[in-house]
Parts: sequence; structure tokens; C-alpha cells
Amino acid sequence: MTISARPIHQEDTVDYAEALERYEPVMGLEVHVELNTATKMFCGCATGFGADPNTQTCPVCLGLPGALPVVNKAAVESAIRIGLALNCQIAPWCRFARKNYFYPDMPKNFQTSQYDEPIAFDGWLEVEVPASEAGEAFTYRVEIERAHMEEDTGKSTHVGGATGRIHGADYSLVDFNRAGIPLIEIVTKPLTGAGDRAPEVAKAYVAALRDLLKALDVSEVKMEQGNVRCDANVSLMPKGSDTFGTRTETKNVNSLRSVERAVRYEITRHAAILDAGEKVFQETRHWHEDTGITTAGRPKSDADDYRYFPEPDLVPVAPSPEDVERLRGTLPEPPAQRRKRLQEEWGYSDLEMRDVVNAGAVEVIEETVAAGASPAAARKWWTGDLARRANTDGVAVTELGVTPAHIAELDGLVREGRLNDSMARQVMEGVVAGEGGPTQVADARGLELVQDDGALQAAVDKVIAANPDVVEKIQGGKVQAAGALIGQVMKEMRGQADAAKARELILATLGVEG
Repeated sequence: MTISARPIHQEDTVDYAEALERYEPVMGLEVHVELNTATKMFCGCATGFGADPNTQTCPVCLGLPGALPVVNKAAVESAIRIGLALNCQIAPWCRFARKNYFYPDMPKNFQTSQYDEPIAFDGWLEVEVPASEAGEAFTYRVEIERAHMEEDTGKSTHVGGATGRIHGADYSLVDFNRAGIPLIEIVTKPLTGAGDRAPEVAKAYVAALRDLLKALDVSEVKMEQGNVRCDANVSLMPKGSDTFGTRTETKNVNSLRSVERAVRYEITRHAAILDAGEKVFQETRHWHEDTGITTAGRPKSDADDYRYFPEPDLVPVAPSPEDVERLRGTLPEPPAQRRKRLQEEWGYSDLEMRDVVNAGAVEVIEETVAAGASPAAARKWWTGDLARRANTDGVAVTELGVTPAHIAELDGLVREGRLNDSMARQVMEGVVAGEGGPTQVADARGLELVQDDGALQAAVDKVIAANPDVVEKIQGGKVQAAGALIGQVMKEMRGQADAAKARELILATLGVEG
């Protein structure tokens, strides 16, 4: 393989809008999904995250001489279910291959993967791209080239240096716990026609894919733990041309925001190279979250460079039509379809549902409504007060110690008239603090609306007598001025009054219709 000199000014960029005036972006997205099987792809080693380094290994996943692999049946079934959910054809016969290349954290010096005979191929996924400053919401059909089975590599940790990468490091450590964990690689066909919305399409696709995998329950889909990693291939072709340009591959991007930013950056970088009359160098790139740029990795190999050949130690995989149909019957409702159904059931506006989705609260709201809360109350709590508290504490909203049953119980106390909104927030503070369930907290704190109409009327009379100027405004037709009196009544009642009832009494006492 001949490696030519890299072009100068490679890190220059041009304005994004200017780049899209002259070039059409072409993307190819490769998403690697770690399956949540109990054991590895070809051996019985555990797959749990966070174990001590090199404690989940054996002769098979370490590639020791004489060790023979055996295919994980659960991983094969997960691969088939993923393929079916992506509207792929399932191969009646496929086999594994050896992908040969050297890397320190790959113990066998080859990766057991699939090459020309993947288990799933020729599919598609409809992706909803939300509205943004760039334009309105639209649907983009992502064509799927293939979804194939393979194994993950180990993990290298480069110690010393400023970047955490091998260049400049004092030494490197290798943990083989991850080596051999089942992977499904989902590869798209070239994605064209997205124009200036291409980065948003990339982000929306990975988000939709993550939602689908979560619904299938085949992966933990925690991008921060590497369960889902995206390799983003980007090239540019001049407007009016139908010949693809030279691509670069930004490796292992592990957040939705970074997928969008990496694609956008590469578009501006490629445009600067082409504008200068130079050629894009085909290579892998590293994404830097802190600076928002990519840097060069290694020259990008083509398939021939990997010297693929059939894996001699594994028999082919040949799922029967009956097994495929059985697995098809286990597929869940597609996430996008489910969201539309729930939105209709809950009566949410498009904006409200978007906020719920962005907050990752669809499932917890569904559980809360099922527990007896109104959809409005469930949304108010999970995307409002609790979301803000979780953001302040730096935790997930589901880690606050509040359950759907708590929300349903609290909503019941409000609806039956025991608590007002202010009291409900105090009760929720107690629940989050670990003081017990809502009723228990309300009892312990003595929180309950005063039901004595006489006491409320006395407070209303006192406030009216003390505010003749406000009374004059209300009787003069400015009914909204009653808000000032309501606030004072609530203060007189120490917050233990129904504001709506206080308003009725104020207007009735003054002989004004509301």
C-alpha cells in the first residue's frame, strides 16, 4: 500500500454555509452496537461493564493457541431481531470471516467478523429530523447496506501526555475484558440529498437507531460507556456532479451531539481542502470533544487490505424460516409509532411531546400515567421541577429517588383538594430528601389545605378592608387586579388555602362577576 504525502493546510476550514453553496455532502454511517448478552461472542466469559482489568478473559478471547470459538446463540438471535427491525432481508446462510490487521488491543491480530455474507442486508429506517434554525422538520429515509456480526476489541489506555492518545504517552495499558464482546455493525448506504441538514440527519439517525435498539432490549445503548459508537464517513462532491469525493472516517464518536458536530466540521474541512485545489487524504480521524475538531489517525484501508478469508473454526449460521418468523413476532412497536400513539392518548401538543422526548421521559411518563397520574401532571413533574433538580445535582431524573407511584400519589392529593401546587412542591422536596412517600411527608409536615370556609372568608374580609385602592380597581372592571388580593389571602392562610376558592370568595364579597 502506497501512502502519499498529506496535503498542506489540511486543518483549514471554510464557513459552513459557503461550503454548502459549492458542495453536496455524502455520508456513510457505521454504528457499532455492543449487545447485552451475558457472555461474549465466542466464549463463556462475562460481559459486565466496569470489572477489574483482564478479569473477564479466557484462552478463546485472548486468542491463545488451540482455543476454539463457539458462536453465542443469543447474539445471533439479537442480530436477526435488529435486522428485522431495520426492514432488512435475513440471510438463510451466512458465515464468519477473519479481518486481518494488527492493533495492540486485538489479541488474535485478526477480528472475527462478517465480510461478503452478512446476516442482514438491504434494509431501511425512516428517520424524523426535528425542526431547527436551518428549517422545518422532515423525514429522511436511511438506506441500510448491511448489519453484520463481529466481536469487539480490547481497550488501550495511554498514560501520560496531554491528549490521552498514544502519541506523547509515557506507556500504554491494555485491558482485554472487552475483547470478544458481541458487536453488531450497522452500515448505511451512501446518504445523499440532505444538503445543509446532513449533520442533523446523522444525529437524528443515530438517535432513532439508539431508540430502536433500546426498544428491542438488545443493548444497554449507553453511548458514554461505548455501547453504541458511530464512525462517520464524510465526503464532498461539487454541486451538479454525481461522482463521490474521497471520504474520511471519524472514528468512535460517542454522543449524539458529537455526531452532528463531527460531520459539520468535516464538511468545512473538506471544503477548504478542495477550494485550495488539493486532494482529501483518505484516512481515519479522531474527534476531539473539547476543541470541536478532528485530527488525523491512520490511512484508511480498503477491504482488500484486510485480507478477508472465511473463518475456518466456525460453522456457517443458517437460521430457518421458522426461527426468523418466531423472532419477528418478538419485535416491539416501533419507537416513532409508539410516540405518536402516546402523544394522542396523552393529548400533548407537538411542542410538549418534543420536550418529553428530549428529556428522555417517555417511558417514565408512561409508567406514571399507568400508576394513576394525569398525563398533564406526569409531564409537569418529570420535565419540570424534577428535571431541574436532577440537572442541578448532575444526575439522571430517575436517580432522584422519586417513582411513578410517588407522582401518581401526589397528583391524587392535589386532585382531591388536600394540597395546592405550592404544597405539592414542598411534599416533593420531602420525597426527594428521603422523608417517605407523599402522604407520609404531607402528614409529617402538616401540609393540608384549610377546608374551613369561615376561616377563609375571614381572611378575605381582612384583606379587602386593608386594600381599598385595589378593591376600587376590581369594582371598576379590572378583575385581574384580584390577583394581588389572592396573594395576600394566601399569606394570611400561610399558604394553606385554595387560590381558586379564594378568588371566588373575593369576587363574591365585592359583588363582581368573574
